[in-house]
Amino acid sequence: MLDPQMPAESKARVLVVDDHVEMARLLGDQLSDAGYVVELARGGEEALGAVRARPFDLVITDLRMAEVDGFDVLEGVRAQDPTIPVLLMTAFGGIDVAVEAIKRGAYHYLTKPFRLSEVIVYVERALADRRLRDENVALRRAAEERGGFGGMVGRSPTIRALCELIERIAPSSAPVLIRGESGAGKELVARALHAHGGRRERPFVAVNCTALPEALLESELFGHLRGAYTGATTARRGLFVEADGGSLFLDEIGDMPPNLQARLLRVLEDGEVRPVGSDVSRKVDVRVIAATHQDLDQRAAGGLFRRDLFYRLNVVPLVVPPLRERAEDVPMLIEHFLERARARNPGARVRRFTPALVSALAACPWPGNVRELENVVERLVIVANQESVDVPDLDLFAPGVLVRPSPLTEAKTQLTTLRQLESDYIAWVLQQCQGNKTRAAQILGIDVSTIHRRERERGSQ
Repeated sequence: MLDPQMPAESKARVLVVDDHVEMARLLGDQLSDAGYVVELARGGEEALGAVRARPFDLVITDLRMAEVDGFDVLEGVRAQDPTIPVLLMTAFGGIDVAVEAIKRGAYHYLTKPFRLSEVIVYVERALADRRLRDENVALRRAAEERGGFGGMVGRSPTIRALCELIERIAPSSAPVLIRGESGAGKELVARALHAHGGRRERPFVAVNCTALPEALLESELFGHLRGAYTGATTARRGLFVEADGGSLFLDEIGDMPPNLQARLLRVLEDGEVRPVGSDVSRKVDVRVIAATHQDLDQRAAGGLFRRDLFYRLNVVPLVVPPLRERAEDVPMLIEHFLERARARNPGARVRRFTPALVSALAACPWPGNVRELENVVERLVIVANQESVDVPDLDLFAPGVLVRPSPLTEAKTQLTTLRQLESDYIAWVLQQCQGNKTRAAQILGIDVSTIHRRERERGSQ
């Protein structure tokens, strides 16, 4: 490896590859003078070793080199990091070679002889394009963190694990069964599966299996011909046909009537749907995503749900955790719902929830899960008439939410030290979390060891 001159201040790390040493030095000196950190490689093999060992922001490589040529370097760089721009240069220019270079992923193709100032221009453009791409990626990630993966807001370990699993299985077309309590966010999971898969450009169709009587649900799913039954004055395609090429979300599948379970099983097995009143089946390509708050295995054992359908739907099982098991996500959810509620109610005065209220809400059991929390936040935004909402306002405007008074909000008959108040509050939050020290520490924003220490202090008093 040659030792190039390196300026004290640099803009980016550039690797220059050429088996003609003088050409490499000349280009390296020019780039160093422009403020870049430059490393030189005598050939393709040396360059690939450097790329594997150290990070670079850009690579400039000669095309015609012995053993390992510029195309090999290009391929190796893209395998290591496809975001690194590569400039190819050669004395044997030609339109076919230029086209091949761009097809293989080169940023630009330079024909020797060229002006060194021209190289600097393309280096600056390539690095600017890469910075722009990196900024866009960072913005998308920040937006996703703020808005949630597929609309799912939270950073708790359970939510992170669920999002990672969704990313892995979204590209598949296999049926998915989502289990979770009512209001936990099962439809959000279904939509995230669709949005991150190969069917994202095709329809996402949802139906609640408990919302319609059996006859109407059958027609809704499979369609019907005109005159198939009394009142069928027009033909209907059905949701399977509407979702063709996309995804069909069957919410509360556990409540589907037995006759329709048999028809659904046939569609899943054959990939064909037959409208009510028709003798002709139609091929459909639909990914079925089902959801339920019930134990389908138990219902199958009791004869209420077809076991063969359960196995057919349960190819990829997902479990959405209840809100009480991820209390550390409540502050972020409150911020998210507060922003949404203010957007829907532009005349609302509420701008913030106090830390005491957020802590109190995080300690609630939330039997209605995320949906209940969202409703409470919007209710407070609509009804409260001040900018900052506190715990007493919860009892006034949302009395259905069970929040026991904390040491910060209950009436005090005597003054106490800040140390004692802090210790009492930690004990109260721990009580709301049913003794779960990890969850309490996450809500309080302290280390678990602090809770253990305060418990020892209280025990010695």
